[in-house]
Amino acid sequence: QVQLVESGGGSVQAGSSLRLSCAASGRTLSSNCMGWFRQPPGKEREFVAAITCSVGSTYCSDSVKGRFTISRDNAQNTMYLQMNSLKPEDTAVYYCAARQNYYCRTQGDQYDYWGQGTQVTVSS
Repeated sequence: QVQLVESGGGSVQAGSSLRLSCAASGRTLSSNCMGWFRQPPGKEREFVAAITCSVGSTYCSDSVKGRFTISRDNAQNTMYLQMNSLKPEDTAVYYCAARQNYYCRTQGDQYDYWGQGTQVTVSS
């Protein structure tokens, strides 16, 4: 059974940076698409970014392009989300997720494994 654990969330001022981590256990996910989603307060979950294998493609939502960078370290079975120039509208619970195959999708219901989430709060 795959387990995903996020860390790195917190409360910061607008313009600050945070780095989220997602550690996977249970089996290696080096050949799997992994992604980040977020759920702002009172809103539905939304896609943030996804990444295929270590030399593969990355995908980001328009709202975070140029500010967030997704990466992974397959040796550590860990995925990261570097978030720069944070805005109050980035406030959300951030979830990492993984698919059972290589192909990335932006729809959350296409992901098979989920972490418990980590809170990111950005104040103005």
